Amino acid sequence: MQNWRTKKLKDLMKAILSLKDEKEALNFFRDLCTIDELQEMAQRWEIAQLLNKKESYRAIANKVGVSTTTVARIAQWLEHGEGGYQIILDKIKK
Repeated sequence: MQNWRTKKLKDLMKAILSLKDEKEALNFFRDLCTIDELQEMAQRWEIAQLLNKKESYRAIANKVGVSTTTVARIAQWLEHGEGGYQIILDKIKK
């Protein structure tokens, strides 16, 4: 697999980390992404949170309005990805 951690991506992450509050984040991401992209990211995050609560794939799919395949894809990243979902899930638990 090609190294996905490119300088351009790292520069983007530095820009995101410089945001000071929700308003700045919303404004930046709205300029950066389409509404559909934002909604898709928000949907993925919702699925990750529901998976973390141990809800069933079918219940999540029905609640969020996606296929169980989509839920399974998010579950795969949650369990075997880079750990990014879990870092945030643990932080917001506190």
